[in-house]
Order: sequence, then C-alpha cells, then structure tokens
Amino acid sequence: MFTDSDLFDSSSALEQTRTRTPHTTVFELLDAVARGAIVVDIRPQAQRAVQGTLPGALAIERNVLEARLNPTSDARLTVATDRDVEWIVICSEGYTSSLAVASLQELGLHRATDLVGGYRALQSAGLLGVLTGARHSVREAEAISAH
Repeated sequence: MFTDSDLFDSSSALEQTRTRTPHTTVFELLDAVARGAIVVDIRPQAQRAVQGTLPGALAIERNVLEARLNPTSDARLTVATDRDVEWIVICSEGYTSSLAVASLQELGLHRATDLVGGYRALQSAGLLGVLTGARHSVREAEAISAH
C-alpha cells in the first residue's frame, strides 16, 4: 500500500506548500480541540481499514474535502458554518494533508492547518484517543443520525 511519502520528494511542490501553510503538532492538538478545532481525517477508507480509524475525527476523503468544508457549498457539513472554523486535517503521515490545507486556505478557510506527522505521529505518541468526546464529533454524529 502507498503511503504519503511515496508520492512526494523534497524537491516537490509539497515543500513549497509547507513553508506557506500553518501546522499543528500532536502536543498542540488537545488544546486545539478543547478550544473547538475540528479534526478531519482525509485518509481513504481502505487506508483507515488497514491503519485504524481515528475516533472523534470526521472522516472525509480527500476528493470531497473542499465541498464538505466550504461554508458556501451546497454539499457542506453542518459544522462548516463559516470561514472562521478551525480545521485540523490529518492524513497518514502529514504529506497529503499539507497540500489539502493549501487548497482550503485558497478557499478562504484561513484557520485550516494540518497535523505534523499525521495519524502515524498520533499513534506513535499514544494519543489516538485524544479526540474521544470532542464537541464537534458529538454534534456531527447527532446531525447525521437526525437525517
């Protein structure tokens, strides 16, 4: 199975993108979630099945991310209320999420950031349960079950 790092090298657009976009570390994540940041796992379903899910994160595959988070989109999530939502995007290792955040920033979602090291960094730090009970995941689960 491909990993994020298989797709990029240090001379790619990724490195340029990373210098322009903000990042969150695993140690900053808990505080970010406490203040209301919404964590989005963009790993494909097949990758989540192999690596494991991230309880409390919204699972939104990369190909529909912009439509789901853009508050002006007809396909937006109920939590995509405005451009001031703090989004933290997570992929497997932090590569794909950096490019996704650049795209979100271009849409005007100025508080979008990605998690340095991605899911694997959370796993290595023993913090996979850090999102359990996060307000946004409870709200979104209630909205989905109401439909």
